[in-house]
Amino acid sequence: ELTNTDAATLYAAVTTPEAKRFMWAPPPNVVALERFIEWTHAERKAGKYVCYGIVPEGKADAWGIFELRSLQPGFVRGELGFVIAQSLWGTGLFQEAAQLLLGFAFDVANAHRIEARVAVDNDRSNAALKKLGANQEGTLKHAFWREDHFVDQYLWAVLDSEWRDSR
Repeated sequence: ELTNTDAATLYAAVTTPEAKRFMWAPPPNVVALERFIEWTHAERKAGKYVCYGIVPEGKADAWGIFELRSLQPGFVRGELGFVIAQSLWGTGLFQEAAQLLLGFAFDVANAHRIEARVAVDNDRSNAALKKLGANQEGTLKHAFWREDHFVDQYLWAVLDSEWRDSR
């Protein structure tokens, strides 16, 4: 789970132009990110949201995050969100972290369905979700605001039964 000591490194990791291109606007500064971290703790306690930092081997701070939002009470249906520092792209860290989070979602939170939404032009994330075993279910037209225009997103999903069968 994130702590305020992660804020500075995490802020630097997620505010690069490459990372920001595919995510909602990050907090505007480190102090705002610290408030976000405090919010994640309150939301977890309320049973609505879980946010974990991605701490690469040999590092002490988070260089990315994985989020799980409850879309229906009790995490029956949840949404996966993620962002990782560009320096860690292509290292296999996404697959490792995503498998841990999905294991938590299905085995601990008892989720039935986990969804993810990814911009259609985010080739890396779309390929990573496919490799993870997610199914592309459709295209959400103009679902994401990027800078000055809307872009389409693919809707991906993993069901608990598919997850268990793949293990």
